[in-house]
Formats: sequence, C-alpha cells, structure tokens
Amino acid sequence: MESSVTRDVVILGSGPAGLTSAIYLARAQLQPLVLEGELSSSSDQPGGQLMLTTEVENFPGFATGVLGPELMGSMRSQAERFGAEIVTERASRVDLTSSPIGVWIGDQRASEPTLRTRTLVIATGARSLMLGIANEARLLGHGVSTCATCDGFFFRGKQIVVVGGGDSALEEALFLTKFGESVTIVHRRSELRASKIMQDRALSNDKIKFLWNSVVTDVVGDDHVEGLVVSDVTTENNSTIPADGVFVAIGHSPNTGLFTEQLEIDNAGYLVTHDGTKTSVPGVFACGDVRDRHYRQAITAAGSGCMAAVDAERYLSSLS
Repeated sequence: MESSVTRDVVILGSGPAGLTSAIYLARAQLQPLVLEGELSSSSDQPGGQLMLTTEVENFPGFATGVLGPELMGSMRSQAERFGAEIVTERASRVDLTSSPIGVWIGDQRASEPTLRTRTLVIATGARSLMLGIANEARLLGHGVSTCATCDGFFFRGKQIVVVGGGDSALEEALFLTKFGESVTIVHRRSELRASKIMQDRALSNDKIKFLWNSVVTDVVGDDHVEGLVVSDVTTENNSTIPADGVFVAIGHSPNTGLFTEQLEIDNAGYLVTHDGTKTSVPGVFACGDVRDRHYRQAITAAGSGCMAAVDAERYLSSLS
C-alpha cells in the first residue's frame, strides 16, 4: 500500500458488497484498495457477517449450499485475481471535504491522511445487535442466528425462539412458522412495540406463542442450542425452556460512525443514497447493509456493490 500515491478508488469493507465492488473495479483496471477492517474489531468483521455463518443455501450458483467463510474466500480470491489490493486495516478517519478524499489509518489525529483517493466506496455494513449473554457468541451459527431468511430452513420441525418485540421480530417469527413446530416470542414487556397489523398477524397465528415480561439470560448447549434460561422481569424467577434455535431480532446498527456530520444519514442511522449508490457527497458511494435497512441479504449487498462500482467508474470517467 503506497501512501504517496493518490488512488482512483478506495473501498471500505470486505463483505459481499465491498468485494463485489472490488471485482468490478479491478476488472475495469482501476486497482482498487480494499480496507477490510481489523480482525480484532467487532464493528467491521473482515468478510462481513457471512464469516460468522455456517451454511449458506440461498446465494445463487451453489446448488448444494456453501459455507459462509468459503463463499467470502472465493470472492476475495476473485477480487485479488483481477488486481484488487486488500489490506487488513480499518480507516480511523475520513475527510470527505477534501479533494482528493483523505483517509487515515491508525492515528486519526495525524495532520496528514495516510492516503488519498478520488472516489470512495463505503461498504462498512451493519452489525446485528446481540443480547450480550453467556454462550451467545460461542453458539452463533450453531442454533443462534440473527437472520430467519438465511437460517430458517435448518429448523424444520424444531422448537424456535425469537427474541424481540418490534416489526423485525414479528416478521422473523411469522417467517419461521413455515419451518418450526412452534415459535415462541420472548419479549421484555407486556405488550409489543410492533405495528398493529404485524401484531394482529402474529397474535392470530396458532404456531406462535408469547412469553411476556421475560428476558433471555443464557443459552444452553455444548455444540448446539438445547435451551434458553429465561428470567421474568417482574418476579425475577428463572426458568429453562427447550429450544433448538434462537433468533435474536432486537435491531441492527449500521457502521456509519466515520461519516457522522459528513454524509446524509437517515433517522435509523443508515447512509442515504440517491440515483443508485450516490451519497450526499460527489465521488462517495455507499452499498450493502450500511445503506439497506430493508433487505439485508448477501445477494442484495453484492448487487449494490456492483452498482457502486459502476457508479464510481462513471464518476471517474467524468473527471477526465
């Protein structure tokens, strides 16, 4: 990574969006630099959330499924084959007011940026909010999940628990009724936060049960989920309920901290894009979950990564 050279394009993030963007930009002979984040960072996992996923069965082209890390490894190799440079570092600061754009790695207080770039593709993703309880991280991908669309199929005929009380939780629960023998929604309050139409659908579904005024305090199981320890918030009594899978649906947090007060961000914290992947600053493009509050799928992230690459290439062409 030559810091003295102004890059045509720098990509922040190496999930499906970032690596797809890298593949397209590398094939366009633009030699993109990908800053994939630090291995020790929980906010921008190198390779994205698929690195924490076991089997992926809904990504086109893999008839028998593919392991998440294997899929991301293939994308990474493909990007590097065409000339993308991938560095396991994360940007600590960006200056979107300067031209070329300044990017800092390491000491964000340094007077001069580590490198400069004519365009910036933001693919920093979003992280699922977790419960922060014992064994949750250890069993992630082994019965603990944050995506019903991704993992629901693996729980056919099983007992499933969904944690949360908003629209996302009820959407997950309703979807999971297609697979599970039963779906129990654990909610810390005595009433749901979701919209009335979603509440009506969930409350009228015979497969869905509710555990009110309760929080999950532990996940039980050695190599897979076998049950959950649940605490009643009114009585503080604990009980263990059987479960083959638990879906945590308490929200997502997009990784937009670097861009506060520099880019337009919506009320949920996601980057706002227009005319494809353009942000509020010319030459800066956003793709993947950092700007997607609705779909949050690997394939939609990859598609928007392609869009960002095409948008960035056209922007660079307009400068010459």
